[in-house]
Amino acid sequence: MVESRRLREVQTPIIPVIGDLVRATPGTISLGQGVVSYGPPPEAFEAAARFGRDPEDHKYTAVEGVRALVETLEAKLRAENGITEGRVVVTAGGNMAFLNAVLAVADPGDEIVLLTPYYFNHEMAVGIAGCRAVLVETDENYQLRPEAIARALTPRTRAVVTISPNNPTGAVYPEAALREVNALCGERGVYHLHDEAYEYFTYGGARHFSPGSIPGGAGHTISLYSLSKAYGFASWRIGYMVIPDHLLEAVRKIQDTNLICPPAVSQHAALGALRAGPAYCRAKLGAIAEVREVALRELEGVASFCRVPRTEGAFYFLLQVRSDRKPLEVAERLVREHRVAVIPGTAFGLERGCTLRMAYGALEKATAAEGIGRLVRGLRALAS
Repeated sequence: MVESRRLREVQTPIIPVIGDLVRATPGTISLGQGVVSYGPPPEAFEAAARFGRDPEDHKYTAVEGVRALVETLEAKLRAENGITEGRVVVTAGGNMAFLNAVLAVADPGDEIVLLTPYYFNHEMAVGIAGCRAVLVETDENYQLRPEAIARALTPRTRAVVTISPNNPTGAVYPEAALREVNALCGERGVYHLHDEAYEYFTYGGARHFSPGSIPGGAGHTISLYSLSKAYGFASWRIGYMVIPDHLLEAVRKIQDTNLICPPAVSQHAALGALRAGPAYCRAKLGAIAEVREVALRELEGVASFCRVPRTEGAFYFLLQVRSDRKPLEVAERLVREHRVAVIPGTAFGLERGCTLRMAYGALEKATAAEGIGRLVRGLRALAS
């Protein structure tokens, strides 16, 4: 007996691979997985504590989410994102929202345009759906190239995927560029899937923009969100998507088959978190920005052989290391010899050169200085 050929061709998730190395090397500081250092606001725990007293709490809820949570998210989208059209569906995290979208809009053999470097779970979802990922490179600073996206579209294209603020690069796409891509999708009859999981994580003059707010774009725009980062909600698994009305029935079929409904206790906790609002995340953002500045200062020490595009969002830098070594070899040696973990760029579709993603959102300032110091010393040792 053998596993599905389709699944054999899907890449192995890199986070568990690096995680196993970290656990086998006590004292390692992880600059690998993209999480924040803080947990949910008190309002989330208060809401979760009230859950379960009503017998109805222990039954299945609506496939698209608890009505009170859906209405709260609709109000949030109007006030913060300018999105007034489309249907909200609550999902078990942002990855489920993406897989729902791909399954709803594409058939096996269809094409989904991903920008490289891509988020590896997006590429994996495309493969699991039996579709083909068409890769389009971003520019040297990881920004959109709309003309290259236009050239990549074929009669089999079903969607173009953008992420801003971006994982794995930290790039924030300008409003004008996102409008151009959205208009292109509308003209060519394909969907624009836009992931906004890091919407609150911007620095300096960077500004977040939601393509779902563009007038006339609701019929071809799918917007994806998550509470995992902003509200320290990763283990609670709550995300949501805004989809055109005509996709609701398809998404309901997918979600009902997959998990019926997101966990009700997590949805109630999410309602509590949203009462705290974006101010909760923004109060934490100053500390993350300080860690970001520590990272930039420390990385100046390897500038002679390591280029670090200064991106303005999320909590990642994607390092371009001048080395003949394979990225996975470098990542493994950094853990074993220097007790610091990063993610190899091959996981994000970067096959040329040696690229490494470092994440700094989960670190306190003192730990960040030590961890990034280890990374710098390790890169110097491996470059010598």
